[in-house]
Amino acid sequence: MATLPDPAPLPAHVGLKAGLLLLLVALLLAGFLLYVMVARGVFERTQALVLLADDSEGVLVGTDVTFAGFPIGRVRRIELGADGRARLVVDVASKDAHWLRTSSVFTMERGMVGETRIRAYSGILSDPPLPDNAERNVLRGDSSAEIPRLMASARTLLEHLEAMTAPDASINATLANLSTATQRLNGRYGMLTGLLGSEQQAKKIVDTIDHTNAVLARSQALLDSAHGLLARADQRLLGPDGVVDDTQAAIRQLSGVLGDTRNSLRQVDALLAEAQAVAGNARLATTDLGQLRAEVETSLRRVSQLVDDINRKWPFARDRELTLP
Repeated sequence: MATLPDPAPLPAHVGLKAGLLLLLVALLLAGFLLYVMVARGVFERTQALVLLADDSEGVLVGTDVTFAGFPIGRVRRIELGADGRARLVVDVASKDAHWLRTSSVFTMERGMVGETRIRAYSGILSDPPLPDNAERNVLRGDSSAEIPRLMASARTLLEHLEAMTAPDASINATLANLSTATQRLNGRYGMLTGLLGSEQQAKKIVDTIDHTNAVLARSQALLDSAHGLLARADQRLLGPDGVVDDTQAAIRQLSGVLGDTRNSLRQVDALLAEAQAVAGNARLATTDLGQLRAEVETSLRRVSQLVDDINRKWPFARDRELTLP
């Protein structure tokens, strides 16, 4: 049986190269692990925060805690407390811890699709910072828990919609009445027909308005005519050479005649005194009295004529009635 020859020994530099390659791979793995640890914040200074929740379903170790959409912490451990509540131990980066205040609110939102999200809200940034190892309750918002309520609401809504669309539903009667009202509004008299219910009633209103307009037009014409009559009467009474001016002239004449009459009466008094003083000279006194009587009668006739002239120009003794057309 033939024997195989012994293999030739490998050169020394091949083993050296293999050792260097293994060392390089180990360094690469160590560098990658170091990079991942740095990227994950393993060597970063952190602050502990304990979030208390009734249920930690959907929360995993490594779940981010976000503020305004940016991750500021990560769940490091999940444990069950003595009170039966879940304790989520969160490591918050020290450089981002100033966003958390004593008044901050934490929520756990679980959607129908996707992972559970933990969010922090700080409404008043002037409040004191959140201390290390602080414990805060978590408000839960489970969208899947709202499905039964939404289904019940949708069922109620469908029942109401079915009742509204039924043939004997009140909304159908309302729509019919609305259609009738719309037809009336599109009729001859428009809104009047819609308000009064028929074109006959609307026509009565229109006829009444037309009649009122005609009456107002006639009244305006009468007012214009009365205004003209009053203007002419004012011109006749108070204008130049009017009744008032003639009356004033007649009154001045009457004043003059009355003055003459007054003088004549004074003469009568004087003559009567003389007649009483010289009763013996009766013939002379009778002659003077006759002349004086003639003068008085003349004055009285002038007064009578003046009064007649005044009555003719200004009808004091008669009632004149101004009748408007």
